[in-house]
Formats: sequence, C-alpha cells, structure tokens
Amino acid sequence: MANIRALLVGLSRARLSLAEAGRCASIRPSLLASLGGHYTLPMPTRWFSSAGLPPHLVVGMPALSPTMNQGNIAKWRKQEGDKIEVGDVICEIETDKATLEFESLEEGYLAKILAPEGSKDVQVGQPIFVTVEELEDIKSIPADTSFGGEQKEEQPTESAPQPDVAKVSEQSSAVSRISPAAKLLIKEHGLDMSSLRASGPRGTLLKGDVLAALKSGAISSSAKEKKAPAAPSSQPTRDSQAQPATTSQKADTYEDIPNSQIRKVIAKRLLESKQTTPHLYLSKDVVLDPLLAFRSDLKEQHGVKVSVNDIIIKAVAIALRNVPEANAYWNSEKEEAQKCDSVDISIAVATEKGLMTPIIRNADQKTISAISSEVKQLAEKARAGKLAPNEFQGGTFSISNLGMYPVDHFCAIINPPQSGILAVGRGNKVVEPVVDSDGNEKAAAVTKMSLTLSADHRVFDGQVGGKFFTELALNFSDIKRLLL
Repeated sequence: MANIRALLVGLSRARLSLAEAGRCASIRPSLLASLGGHYTLPMPTRWFSSAGLPPHLVVGMPALSPTMNQGNIAKWRKQEGDKIEVGDVICEIETDKATLEFESLEEGYLAKILAPEGSKDVQVGQPIFVTVEELEDIKSIPADTSFGGEQKEEQPTESAPQPDVAKVSEQSSAVSRISPAAKLLIKEHGLDMSSLRASGPRGTLLKGDVLAALKSGAISSSAKEKKAPAAPSSQPTRDSQAQPATTSQKADTYEDIPNSQIRKVIAKRLLESKQTTPHLYLSKDVVLDPLLAFRSDLKEQHGVKVSVNDIIIKAVAIALRNVPEANAYWNSEKEEAQKCDSVDISIAVATEKGLMTPIIRNADQKTISAISSEVKQLAEKARAGKLAPNEFQGGTFSISNLGMYPVDHFCAIINPPQSGILAVGRGNKVVEPVVDSDGNEKAAAVTKMSLTLSADHRVFDGQVGGKFFTELALNFSDIKRLLL
C-alpha cells in the first residue's frame, strides 16, 4: 500500500509539473524580461519513488535567461535539512548576464545539495539539489546515493581499490593522457616523465602535478643526471646548478585566472559582431567648452550636479530622435533596416565580472537630471550584479566613454543587434583660430573631444552618418537645444 500511495503521489506531481510547464511555455520573452531579478519559473524537476528511497524531487539547473546554457552556483541560501516554502530563495545562480535568485515553487525539505557552492559551468538541466516531502525522509536517503549531478573531485576511476605507491608510479610513467599545459611545462624544462605522478582522471597528468614536482625539487636530480654528460667544463656546471632555482621561480609565476560567465558571453558576442557585422567608422572632434559651461551653471545656479557623460547621453539621444534612420537595426530575416520606436541608450559600465550595458530608455524624453539619477542607480546595480533582464536587454544605441582615462580616441565594437556605438575620448586643450565679436581672427585655447562612431554599414551609409554627426555637433555647440 505504501508503494502504491507513493506512486500515486508521484503521478500527481508529474501532472502538475507538466501543466505548469505548458503554461510557462506560452509566456512571451518580453514578459520574462520584465520579471526582474527574482525568478519563479517552473523548475526542471523529476519526481522519483523507488524501492529503498522515499518520494523525492530532483531539481536541475534552470535556464534563467534566453541565452543561458550553463551557470555557476554563487551561493546557497538554504542548507541540507532546511525547510523550503513556496517563494523561498534556494540559491543564487550566476548566469551569462547577472547573478539571479532562484525561488522555489514547491514545499518540502532540502535533502541533498548536488552542486556545492562555487560550482562552475553547470549545464542547464543538470541536477543541482534534491528535496523530499517530510523531514524524516532525509534520513532514508543514503549519503552515497548518486542522482547524476554530484560535482566530484577528479580521481583515477580505472585503478584498483587501495593501489600501492609502486603501482601508481608505474601507471603514471606509462600514462598516455597528458594535459596541454603539462606537456608544455615538460618540454620547456626537459623533465623526466618517469619521476612524475598523475592525479587527474584515468591517470591524466595535469599542470598542477608538474608544478608540484618542480616546487618540491623531486625531479631536480634526474634533470641534472640528464644534463651532466654534456657539461664537461666547470662554467656550464654552474649554469646547470643554477637552472633548477630559475625553473622554480618561473613555475611560481604561473596563475590561472577563472573566467566569469559574463566575460565568456561578452567574448563570444564581440567576436560574432566583428565577423558578421560590416563596421563603418566615422569620427569628429567637437568643442566641449559650451557643455562644460552649461554643467557649471546647473551646479551653481540650480544646485543640480550632473556629469559630462549625462549630458552626452542627452545630446546623443536628441540627435537620434532628429535622425530616426540612425536609430535603427538590421533585421536579418527580412534583410532590411528597421527603425526603432523609442530612443534607448545603452551605457557601458565596467564591473568585476565584465562589461555590462544598462539601458536608459526613452532618453530623448528625459531631463538631464533624471538621466543622471538613473545612470547612478543602474551603475550601482550593475556592479552588484543585481540588474534585472529588462534593465540590460534591448537598447537601440550604445555609448562607451573613456574620457576619464588618458584615451584621446578609440573605436568600439557594435553590440548586436544594435547598429551603432559611439566611442567618447577625453577632452584636450588645443589652440586654434577663433573669430571674436568684431569679426577678427585670433588664437584661443579651446577644449576639444574626439567622437568615433562604429556603425553597421547595412544600416548606416555615409549620408546617414553625416546627418547624425551634424545634429550631434549642433547639440554640443548650442547646448540649449537639449532643453527643448
């Protein structure tokens, strides 16, 4: 009877999960983007009820963004044995876009964590934890039960139980599996394979094995024996004696830097952009003095403190509004340019995990002070990894500003599917002839700033680019246009 009851419970749970999954499949991507940083999407689950184990739920890594195929476990909010209520945050998952909170849709108890905190590159659908209905059921699940999702340490799997040291050494000397990094170190230092021990799966010799041997000096004697016959004079002998110390110092300088999911996606998208998007580059120097004077007046007369970048965002947004053919994107399916309904400016923000591009939506309709406040809020959320999908997905045009660094001008890479990105350099004092009120030319010092447009040549041609820069230059020279 107990088995029949468990089977009926499992079938009921399966029907509910399928029904909920069907409802979720009809949700539009735009609605998903508006959900924010908390996700309550149906979890990839599997209900089991088998002899020896109580009814339990195996939960897989969810897809928390349209482009996510793997993720990292940033932090577990619940621990094994904790009670789980509907809506409780179970863990924080680092996706290809941001770090998001994973909420539960089921009640129960967390029986087993399959992907420990800090797990990297966990594939979507791969089991990450197991839940049960009753607290007592946790004791009925043996600790060594495998659900297919445990992150185990790399160990040789084909060796016999409790192998002796001599056997391990013999296997490692005849190993056929060598990692590329280990092979490079062996070749660089001329090491003897017979003195190395492999710790990787199936007897694979890893880079760490070679570095450990170099650091301990266990292979220095064999290296000397190899080099001794070729060193008859005293001077080469001193060189060979100094070689192990030099080798050890070089080995200590190696460091593997882990790559975040965000940086992996950025690298992939930028490569695709350069390979598939025909980049057109246009540049122009604009006089920055009217903007600086306007910024100073806002602070002194109205107590409004804004940055140069805030005013640049407004100036670019007005130029895009006046040249709507520049505020467009390339539709690959229709093979034609399509104009955007709104002016949404993406701004590049550097974070520890990579470059994020939060969006100022309808920037042409907002005041400079409103833009300034929104930029600060979005930048803080980007650096904390708390941006919601609707705050960084989309956008019609990007701005990358390196004016705070000693960078005079640069060319940025287009962020698909957008058709343009404006690279902003720093302002520099230059001397050039100007016409005074009397109509006479005289030398004067002015502040100039370099602007470089990277545009999709399928959307932008020379005429559209010229019209855009004409409007943009007018916004800088006649700053009052931004208040209209």
